[in-house]
Amino acid sequence: MLPLMLTDLTLPLTNPVLKFLLILIIILFAPLLLNKIRIPHLLGLIIAGAVVGPFGFNLMERDSSIIMSGTVGLLYIMFLAGLEIDIADFKKNSWRSLVFGLYTFCIPMVLGILASVYLLHFNILTSILLASMFASHTLITYPIISKLGVQKNPAVTITVGGTMITDTLALLVLTIIVGLSSGSVDNGFWIRLGVSLALFASIILLLFPLIGRWFFKRFHDKVSQYIFVLAIVFLGAFLAEAAGIEPIIGAFLAGLAMNRLIPRTSPLMNRIEFVGNAIFIPFFLIGVGMLIDYRAFFKDFETIKVAVVMTVIATAAKFLAAYATQKSFKYTVDQRRLIFGLSNAQAAATLAAVMVGYGIVTGHTESGEPIRLLNESVLNGTILMILITCTIASFVTQRGARNIALSDAPDSTPEHEKSVPPERILIPVSHPETAEELIHLSVTLKSKGNENGLYALHVVSNDNAADNADRQGRRLLEKAVIAAAATDNEMQELLRYDSDIANAIVSTIHEQKITDLILGLKPGQPDETPAVFPSATTESILSQNNITTLVYKPVQPLSTASRLLVFVPDRAEKELGFALWMLKVWNMGRNTSTKVVFYAPSHTLARIEAIHAKNPIEAEFHEFSEWDDFLILLREVKANDILLAVLSRKGGPSYHRVMNHVPYYLGKYARSNSFILIYPLQQNDPRDGDLNNPSLLLN
Repeated sequence: MLPLMLTDLTLPLTNPVLKFLLILIIILFAPLLLNKIRIPHLLGLIIAGAVVGPFGFNLMERDSSIIMSGTVGLLYIMFLAGLEIDIADFKKNSWRSLVFGLYTFCIPMVLGILASVYLLHFNILTSILLASMFASHTLITYPIISKLGVQKNPAVTITVGGTMITDTLALLVLTIIVGLSSGSVDNGFWIRLGVSLALFASIILLLFPLIGRWFFKRFHDKVSQYIFVLAIVFLGAFLAEAAGIEPIIGAFLAGLAMNRLIPRTSPLMNRIEFVGNAIFIPFFLIGVGMLIDYRAFFKDFETIKVAVVMTVIATAAKFLAAYATQKSFKYTVDQRRLIFGLSNAQAAATLAAVMVGYGIVTGHTESGEPIRLLNESVLNGTILMILITCTIASFVTQRGARNIALSDAPDSTPEHEKSVPPERILIPVSHPETAEELIHLSVTLKSKGNENGLYALHVVSNDNAADNADRQGRRLLEKAVIAAAATDNEMQELLRYDSDIANAIVSTIHEQKITDLILGLKPGQPDETPAVFPSATTESILSQNNITTLVYKPVQPLSTASRLLVFVPDRAEKELGFALWMLKVWNMGRNTSTKVVFYAPSHTLARIEAIHAKNPIEAEFHEFSEWDDFLILLREVKANDILLAVLSRKGGPSYHRVMNHVPYYLGKYARSNSFILIYPLQQNDPRDGDLNNPSLLLN
């Protein structure tokens, strides 16, 4: 009993073990209990923070550990928003983001200044600062969007982009107000501010991707990669502070900078989301709840009046901005809900502004009390505004996101799309050096919703020492399963004994009804003479099966690619498997956010461009039809490009005699680049549906 007696159980808790245990219990049970009465997960954590905080049962103080963890969570939210954004959509909708950003900044500024001057009777400087608090917002409900898988919706894209605009403008207003209050606004102030902002944005958007690509190409340790990402987030946040704006802008830009280097299907992305959603983001939400002091609203009428005006103006202004955006771009009601839900929550920038404003002393009364730019009523009113706006935002976002997710669900897929056969991808693994990269490629290429269609095969030759070969094979398969599990995908293990490797692979294809085969080439040294290709085994596999086959030689991680160069032969669209390999290329481009550059004859290029018009990704199109001069194409290859050559088996509609030499050319003249050889499907069972119609496959 002595150790228990020595444990300090006085309130608020000071024992770090008990404090952390209490937070874990809140993270685990608060959402589960409140979800039963339809209170969103995020709001449940905020309410729990209020209950256990200093103004509730005082179980815990909002001390430095809570503040530090909450800061990480806030930066995490902004970083994830930048990391998960679709770059192609972002560029395509950049002007829409600008329009929304101006709507959601200007409308709250105008309404906020008018309300502050005429309803709250503040001076113009205080009114501008208060209005800037209404203009800013925090993507506190973004985890709801991410959880329901609608983060690629155009409404989400423009809201995230608009957030960067309005928060930057609002925080610049804060910076200027501070300068005006201290009397330091002169020509030098504007020059310093402009130079620091330009330098900050240039470092993050230009230098961070170069550093990230260099790091990921050389360091493959999972822990090191995660720590590197955290360092990038905080470095971006620090540079933002140094430039005179809030750290959340730096975290968001860091996410944009690292977007192409951390594919959404990668194990690293899975780890980033898992740790953030499990620990850091809940800490932030609990910390926000701890700020809520309900007793402040019973002290005097002025506090209630200020709180009501702030909450009504902030909510109404954000709704008007969302409504104007919906009408401007003809969005649906649910898309308006997403825009309003994401942009209505006030937290980070609002707290920063009120703390700064409350701390600015512009003079003293006759009794010696400081005259602050924002008084205690505004400080308490801000807390109520945060609570109510976060509550409204959580409910509205959840409703809009759920409706959109349901409309995109598989059950709503048109009947002709349901005719596409189930996707089953087979990855024979034989080299420890390439096994993980082959799994990463398969996860990148697979279609959405195919969670159980991955098969790893290892063939043990009957000529080898049985026990040793069996153990090595099982270790390889275990490595493949772990690599797939790191991306939340299930990999099925297949161990086969056969003296003929090609025969074992082909038999597995038939037995498991495999639709796609990924073969790996062991990477050689840069100065090595290219191996003869296809080898007898590969040639035998290609001749005995007709499914879509990809032969991959990994030289660098997929995530570090800067472009995907796709070389397409004449009459490629005549191949039966045209749609299937196009789907793989499309998935690769979308999941890695990498630009895809097509080289093809004019008529084939027109077909690809037509698909692109309906299913846009970041792409370029160049006409090329002289495959006799294939080596000319290799002049276009740059460092960090991945080369994809679409070939054909002999007798195929697009077969060209130069195809026999393409693997040799790639191996000799593009040694430092990864490449993928694609052999399209050449025949199928009539029951498999219309596989040659890309419009049915590219969603």
